[in-house]
Formats: sequence, C-alpha cells, structure tokens
Amino acid sequence: MAGKGSGGNYRSAKSGRYVTKSYATSHPRTTVKEAPGKSGSTGGSYRSASSGRFVTAKHGKANPTTTLREK
Repeated sequence: MAGKGSGGNYRSAKSGRYVTKSYATSHPRTTVKEAPGKSGSTGGSYRSASSGRFVTAKHGKANPTTTLREK
C-alpha cells in the first residue's frame, strides 16, 4: 500500500488507506477509485467497492469491508 501522493486515487474499502493502482487492479472488489477533486459536501457518504456507486449509509455501515466512507 502507498500514501496518497504516490498511490493515486485508489483506496481500500477494508482499511480506508490509499493504495497503488496495481493493488487496486489485484483487488477490484475491495478498492475504490476516487473522483479527482474534493468529495461532496454532504458530510460523508458511502461508496461500494465492487460497483463504485454510492450506497445508503445503512448499507455502508452494514458492509464495512466492501464499502468506503467518503468525507
């Protein structure tokens, strides 16, 4: 795994840490590619690692290893 500066815009849904593109490619169900720029202003939302789509907070909290909370 790598820091934000060297790893790009990929994050692990399990740890929440930034990871390298090669790690994300190897673990597509548990990593999310983040959109460039600042996240939305809703105070945090959840994104599915497998589909990349936003999901409800209830789903995100119930599935912490396959969803990522964005602030």
